[in-house]
Amino acid sequence: MPTEPAEQIALKLPHLPESPGVYLFKDAAGVVLYVGKAKRLRSRVRSYFNADPLASAKTRVLVRQIIDVDTIVVPSEAHALILEANLIKEYKPRFNIALRDDKSYPYIKVTINEPFPRVYVTRRLIDDGGRYFGPYTDVGAMRRALNVVKRIFTVRSCRYDMPKEMPERACLDYHIGRCKAPCILLQTQEEYRAMIDEVLLYLDGRTAEVTRRVRARMEEAAASMDFESAGELRDALRHLQKLEEPTVVVEVEGGDRDVLGYARDGEDGVVTMLRIRGGKLLAREHQFVENIQDEGDDAVLAAYLARTYIPLVEHARELLIPFEICDREVIEQTLPRTQIWIPQRGPRRQLIELADQNARHLLEEQKTSTFEADERAVDPVYELQRELSLQSVPRAMICFDISTAQGTDTVASCVWFENGRPKRAEYRKFKIETVVGGQPDDFASMREVVTRYFTRRLDEQKPLPDLVVVDGGKGQLSSAREALEAVNLSRLPTISLAKRDEEIFFPGRSDSLRLSKRSPALRMLQRMRDEAHRFAITYNRKRRSMRTVTSELLKIKGVGPEKRRALLNAFGSVQGVKDAGAEEIAKLPGFSVASAQKVLAALLPPAEGSFAAALESTPENVINDPEFPSEAPGEMPSESTLTEQG
Repeated sequence: MPTEPAEQIALKLPHLPESPGVYLFKDAAGVVLYVGKAKRLRSRVRSYFNADPLASAKTRVLVRQIIDVDTIVVPSEAHALILEANLIKEYKPRFNIALRDDKSYPYIKVTINEPFPRVYVTRRLIDDGGRYFGPYTDVGAMRRALNVVKRIFTVRSCRYDMPKEMPERACLDYHIGRCKAPCILLQTQEEYRAMIDEVLLYLDGRTAEVTRRVRARMEEAAASMDFESAGELRDALRHLQKLEEPTVVVEVEGGDRDVLGYARDGEDGVVTMLRIRGGKLLAREHQFVENIQDEGDDAVLAAYLARTYIPLVEHARELLIPFEICDREVIEQTLPRTQIWIPQRGPRRQLIELADQNARHLLEEQKTSTFEADERAVDPVYELQRELSLQSVPRAMICFDISTAQGTDTVASCVWFENGRPKRAEYRKFKIETVVGGQPDDFASMREVVTRYFTRRLDEQKPLPDLVVVDGGKGQLSSAREALEAVNLSRLPTISLAKRDEEIFFPGRSDSLRLSKRSPALRMLQRMRDEAHRFAITYNRKRRSMRTVTSELLKIKGVGPEKRRALLNAFGSVQGVKDAGAEEIAKLPGFSVASAQKVLAALLPPAEGSFAAALESTPENVINDPEFPSEAPGEMPSESTLTEQG
């Protein structure tokens, strides 16, 4: 009988070294489940089987499947980082962060180890002395670069092992001007190598240097009266100048930089890299990442650097990253010629924001490729995700607000925002039922409305929001969290926004977060809060108005529930009934001109009523009605008499 996983590994734990290395967790079939690196192998492996660190669902599933562990000791953490990246590419463990298609991107290879180098596309990165450019995530950009090389530079396309293999005559490329036939010695090796040097400069993004060299060669050919060569170089120079114009997208203090951007939405993310050479933005590359639901952003970016960036043949002198990463010291050891910066302001920070924007755009294309443009998440939503340290982009957000008038007519509202925009079909309003009269109790009201909202949401199996926002401070937030825990939704991210200082409070944290007044994320939260307040106070005013109308109409004799309902439906408020004439009221079902006059007489105080107007609009049979007594038969009552009888 095989022993339990924890027991079998427990036999190995005391004998594991306390030195840097890599560990491989395996299942019963010997399949590698997870590859990790450690500064001290024994301590790191032991930590997986302690009770406290197993809060992650992915880690719990992993530990249940572990049967065996292998370790590889290396001299330093830097060696462990590189070995971990290589083993992950080799085994593709299902519990590691997955960099999608990290081995399938093409490179442009220049065989500089050959006497007459060739330029071609390959997907195999081999340490054979050749020069590799890439990987190219945008295959179109790679093919455009190759077309430029073929058009400007006469690089051979044949596969002869020159000078060992030499054809008897030149191929078609020579006759159409695509090659100068070094195979039959019409071009010397020195001339060919000089051209290859310019190809390397061009592929490295140094178009200005290539342009300078071509211009110098053109002037030299013209001075020696070699006008045919000068004409060819002139045409190449014009083409290079046209190519150089669109590359000047951004120019920042000169220099070479690689700039990383990052965007995340739940289990998926994307890392972008902007290649800047000579102060000019030349290319954008990207890498999608998956299986990151239980990983921090710092770990995801570190995994990209270890497994994608470090293996690149060429690195810039500066690497700009958006935030701090895991194992930064180890990564810096593997990139001794590259300085890592985390800019907070200035032109370098603007480059980070540009890279982040590219990452958000790519992630939106992946997540919402079938949506319309106006259904995609706006940039403040991604900024809010980062500021609040949310695992997923808060595409769907709701905000609760309580409105009351001295403890009466307490109501609540819930507004729904989708991708930063109001979705009014999902707005909800509530009449608070458990808090009636007396002093207002916002905490109890918040607890009631959150419970009612999510209980019904779950019963109807409707989608849940990605973020819950509460208008108020710590008390309202605590009440909302109690309600969410009562309906088993404690996993929902919840915050509160206090209006006084625009502080953002988090559950279980004593300190608050204050965003810049100019922050688009804060402005979006304020917009949600203000919309919830508007919706709640509008409902509160309507409730008070209806209560006032109903109470005043109850005092009028002869006006029952049906007539009161007809008046409310027709005129909406007391003022609406007052403004309506007797003839308008008489048109309603169940009303006559006489009963309409009764209503107006009951609602309008004497100072507001015009006796002359009432006389002109009142028929004679109404004037002689017993309910309107006069001082003498056939005479109209005096105004003082009407006032007394009101």
